[in-house]
Amino acid sequence: MFDGNWRRFQVKRGKNSLYDDLKRQILTMELDPDQDLDEASLSEQYGLSRTPVREIFRRLQGEGYVDIRENRGARVIPMNHQTLRHFFLVAPMIYAAIGRLAVQNFKPRQLVDLKDTQERFRDASVNGDALAMVLENNRFHEIIGEMSWNAYLQPSLGRLLIDHARIGHTFFRPRNDDMRQRLQLAVDHHDGFVAAINAHDEDTVVDLVFEHWELSRENMEMFIAPEGMKADALVETPVVSMEKVS
Repeated sequence: MFDGNWRRFQVKRGKNSLYDDLKRQILTMELDPDQDLDEASLSEQYGLSRTPVREIFRRLQGEGYVDIRENRGARVIPMNHQTLRHFFLVAPMIYAAIGRLAVQNFKPRQLVDLKDTQERFRDASVNGDALAMVLENNRFHEIIGEMSWNAYLQPSLGRLLIDHARIGHTFFRPRNDDMRQRLQLAVDHHDGFVAAINAHDEDTVVDLVFEHWELSRENMEMFIAPEGMKADALVETPVVSMEKVS
């Protein structure tokens, strides 16, 4: 009985570690877009049989991190021109709608989590810890999505945040004073989100969404977007009226 319980505990711990590590490695670009995931190697590394590894792959596929191809195994979800084009077109609309719903529906404990995450994000920015900034920034916006309590928008937000982290990761590795100032402004925006949500101020939250998005977009255009993108998708990013996302 003891051996059986211990084995189940080990499997659960290995699955949790594999799940968390793959998410982190995908968000921080330690695993490249379209990179194959070696099922046998991961099984050995995490002390798991093939079945629980495949379960984690399926879970991550459902969340938008992994693509499973028949007879070819799992790979990190790709990024290409079409992916980026769709991202830039819909991201501000999703973020704005989520922001309004977060103000309307958040719970006090979620606001506490948001404040704690912002503290960690600010500390990481002071320490120049790029990987921590990527993860805490992602978690910050994830919590705002959870505050919305919307079963339709949350999955869309989750998928957007994966690519936002991947195509914007250079934002957290500033190379000059202008980039450092932009990073500090992003940190300040987060403080503004916390204050506006706490004050139940929808309009300020949505205004901050668009300011925050523009800050990210300009950086991603400059350092990530492929040639030809600006004349195509980026210029087409819609200006969404507040009424349309209310």
